[in-house]
Amino acid sequence: MNTARTFLMELPVKQLAIRLTQQKTLDKPLVTTIRPSRQKTTATKSLVIALSTLVLTGCASTHAKNPADPLESFNRSMYQFNDTMDKAVAKPVAKGYSAVMPDFGKIMVNNFFSNLDDVIITANDLLQFKINQAASDGSRFLINSTFGVLGLFNVANRLEKHNEDFGQTLGYWGIGSGPYIVLPVLGPSTLRDSVSLYADSRLSLLRGIKHMRTRNQMFASKAISRREQLLNQEKVLDEAAVDRYEFIRDSYLLRRKSQIYDGNPPRERYDDEEEDIKHEQVPIPNTPSAQQNNTPDARPVSTAQQQPAPATPQTGTADRHSTHKIWVVQHVGIR
Repeated sequence: MNTARTFLMELPVKQLAIRLTQQKTLDKPLVTTIRPSRQKTTATKSLVIALSTLVLTGCASTHAKNPADPLESFNRSMYQFNDTMDKAVAKPVAKGYSAVMPDFGKIMVNNFFSNLDDVIITANDLLQFKINQAASDGSRFLINSTFGVLGLFNVANRLEKHNEDFGQTLGYWGIGSGPYIVLPVLGPSTLRDSVSLYADSRLSLLRGIKHMRTRNQMFASKAISRREQLLNQEKVLDEAAVDRYEFIRDSYLLRRKSQIYDGNPPRERYDDEEEDIKHEQVPIPNTPSAQQNNTPDARPVSTAQQQPAPATPQTGTADRHSTHKIWVVQHVGIR
């Protein structure tokens, strides 16, 4: 480090000496001020910038590629945009709403919009031929809309509420999720779920409101209510996540897969697992190992022990099959 500093300081001094020699030859005055501290500051800044660039480049290269996220560079940029907008607008408004609105008021607002969503849920229940769920969700909407005063009160809380959308319907019929996409303002999604957002919005009762200002106010109120519910979950995210983008992406993909399979997704196979494992059947001896000839016995044999042992009954066919089953289970294991 001292050698580098000396080299940086010696270079301008040599150039200055050449200029002074030229000036003496031409007999012209020259006034020059040497500022070594400024040279040191410039060199230090350049070194810091170079090291910072290397560190950031190294950190960016450590991200493992996820096959479900081929647009990661674009998605990360969009995530930064959404995060900036959230911290500047959505989060402060949600905090103000949480501070002003009492708890019972927040519950009533949440119940109102949740009751409207039951219409979309019931329609997707029918598209997936889940008749029992459709009957439950449809009954919830009718009861809460009438006896619950337009859904402000959840009087049908004994009926189970489900969560279905058109994206789950497409997945139910075997359509893949497609690449992971971060949408502007709307956040994490996939190609299939992006289509679902448009399809579900066509069934939303809020879309049927003719007055534009009222309709926009309802959509804004729904967004603020949803953002307020995420304030407490965001604290857990800040404490648990090292890379917030990867944490949100992986959590979203796992959650959507679990929803499509109704909480029972198929087990994933990993790269280090052997696909075709062939197990050879090893014959099981019918006689115990103690009676085999290759078992040494160094103890002295007494007179009583020299008498022939009683004949050991042979193991039946059923016992041999049961023993073989136990052996297979122990060696193959449960996957």
